[in-house]
Amino acid sequence: MMDQSQKQNSHAILFEQPRIGHLTLKNRIALSPMTRTSATEDGLATEEMGRYYARFARGCYSLVITEGTYTDETYSQGYLNQPGIANQAQADAWRRVVSAVHQEDGLIFMQLMHAGALSQGNRYTDETIGPSSVKPVGEQLDIYGGQGEFSTPREMTKNDIESVIRSFAEAAGRARDAGFDGIEIHGANGYVLDQFLTDYTNQRTDEYGGSTENRIRLHVEVLEAVRREVGEDYPVGIRISQGKVNDFYHKWANGKEDARIIFESLAKAGPDFIHITEYDATRPAFDDGETLTELAKRYTHVPVIANGQLGEPAKAEELIANGKADVITLGKSALANPSWPKRVMEGEPVEEFDFSILQPQAYIKEHEL
Repeated sequence: MMDQSQKQNSHAILFEQPRIGHLTLKNRIALSPMTRTSATEDGLATEEMGRYYARFARGCYSLVITEGTYTDETYSQGYLNQPGIANQAQADAWRRVVSAVHQEDGLIFMQLMHAGALSQGNRYTDETIGPSSVKPVGEQLDIYGGQGEFSTPREMTKNDIESVIRSFAEAAGRARDAGFDGIEIHGANGYVLDQFLTDYTNQRTDEYGGSTENRIRLHVEVLEAVRREVGEDYPVGIRISQGKVNDFYHKWANGKEDARIIFESLAKAGPDFIHITEYDATRPAFDDGETLTELAKRYTHVPVIANGQLGEPAKAEELIANGKADVITLGKSALANPSWPKRVMEGEPVEEFDFSILQPQAYIKEHEL
């Protein structure tokens, strides 16, 4: 029989207290951003969302990262009933979510997102934009209310690019003023920043296209603009991936050399963390060798957050113990286990994820509150 002291020492490395910027986390376990399409039609966060996020803070997740939140009233919205922070009313609505998490002694970061060509529901426009006029592969996501193929986006002008950069910065300022503890820029999973990084969706011949250095430029400029807006002492990070919601197994064409260029470029912009999401964070990023989190740590020397199939405590612990990440985030395992950190700390088993949680659509269900 495991006594209480043994339980508390179980997977002890997960319960160390890392730092992100000036913040000290109470453990190495955070909530991954997950689209849940539960805002009002006009993008306002709800009391239901406050209870949902507070539940994870109550379950001892050291950091809660919100779902991707759209940044402007033109092209950034990706899904109907997605929350926004594109205006003051939307920012004010988030205050009750922040307050609910803080009341549970939690920290909460806002993830800022621009869907670009992957938008499948936008109350402001029927047009989509992207780095080039290239139709996205795959089909829209049923669980987020989409159906059928994506539309072909309009190629973005320089003015469009400047507007995207400005919208991220202004949204970050609103999030800071609404009480969020930090910002994560969504540069992953096929959305607009990742569309610029991806070789087959970016056919530009200007300074934003062609070489990997050029294709990562928009990530860097958004990071720099957000930093200028919120100041040096406010935590700002960025999420990066190879795979996309519409192209799950995509890999960077030049492998480790692309990783070096991408991570060194991001590091120069001064993020407080890099959040890496892969199908399985413990697998080699390319054909063999290191994980993407290892490569990020080598080339950035900032805290690295790992996401991807880490719901088994021993697997998460090994990744951190081997120096391959500093913090883990849980998505599906968190939905199955809103108190995952507590359960692990106390030596209790964790539940398997049941996909029916997200059916028929990925909105917040009453039993999750």
